[in-house]
Amino acid sequence: MNLRELESFNAFMTYGTVSKAAEAMNISQPMVSRMLANLEKSVGFALFIRKRNQLVATEEAVQFHYTVLRTLNGFRDLESSARAIANQQLGSIRIAAQPIYVDTYLLDVIAKFKAQHPNVAISITDSGMEGVLEMVTRRDCDLGIGITLDLMDRDVAMTPLAQCRAVCLVPRDHRLAGFETIDIDLLRGEKFVELTIGSPLRTKVDYIFQIAGRLRHIAVEARTVRTISRLVERGVGIAISDPFAALLVDQDRVVARPLTPEISWDVALFHANRELSNVQRSFLAFLQAEIPHLRAEGCVL
Repeated sequence: MNLRELESFNAFMTYGTVSKAAEAMNISQPMVSRMLANLEKSVGFALFIRKRNQLVATEEAVQFHYTVLRTLNGFRDLESSARAIANQQLGSIRIAAQPIYVDTYLLDVIAKFKAQHPNVAISITDSGMEGVLEMVTRRDCDLGIGITLDLMDRDVAMTPLAQCRAVCLVPRDHRLAGFETIDIDLLRGEKFVELTIGSPLRTKVDYIFQIAGRLRHIAVEARTVRTISRLVERGVGIAISDPFAALLVDQDRVVARPLTPEISWDVALFHANRELSNVQRSFLAFLQAEIPHLRAEGCVL
C-alpha cells in the first residue's frame, strides 16, 4: 500500500462513492477504482462488497478507516513540521551564557526572536566562562555567549559579536565620578567590590595591579556583575566591571567611567565545530542585530 491509495480510500469512506471520491481528489474514476483494488489486495481482507455495480464498505473497512485517518493526520503533521523547520519556526536552542549577558543582552534578543519564532523552544543556563566553554565542548548546549578575554585554545568555533572595554563603576557622589577616564593610579586606597577569583576579568585586573605594584583592598567578592553593581549603588566600594553593568545599575546613583590601562575583549558566540542549524543561524542574526542598540547604550565599541 502507498500514501495515494490510503488517500483514495479515505476519500471513498468520506464521500461514499467512487465518483465523488474521484471528484474530491481531482482524478478519474478508473484511477480511484484501481487504487482501491490495489489497497484491498494489500491489506488481505475485504474492504468492499459490490451491490448493484457500487462499492459498499465492509465493517472491516470502517475499522480500518480509523487507523488510516490517524496515519494521514500523522503524515500531515510531518509535512507541517518539515515546513516549520524549513521556515525556522520549529526547533529548540539550548543557550549557556555568562550571567551578565543573561541579565542584559539576551533578554531583548530572546524577546524579539520569540516574537517571530514563537514555536522555537529556548532554554538558558547561566555559568561562568569556564562552564560555558565546557558545556559547548560537551555539547550540553547549542550556543554559548561569553567573552574572549585571555581565552585558552578550545575545540570550539567562535563568532565575535562586538568589542567591549572594562569600566570603573563608582557612586555618583564619589570623588572619582568627575573624571572622564579613571587611571589605576587614582584608585589608591579605594575599597573594591570584585568578581570572585577565577573569572577572566578578575584575573586580568589582578594581573594589571600586580604589575603596577599596587595592592588592593577587596571589600566584597561576588559571583555576578548584578550583585557587584548593587553593592556599588550602596556605597560598599567601587568595581572594575563589564560595561554591560551600566544596564543594571541605577544611573542616578552610579556612573561608569573608562579605565586605563585599557582592558578589552570581544563578546562572542561559541558553538561546536559543526554547521549551525537554520534556527541557530537565525538566532545569531538577532544577536548581531542587537549590537547597534548596545553601542548606543555605550556597552560595546
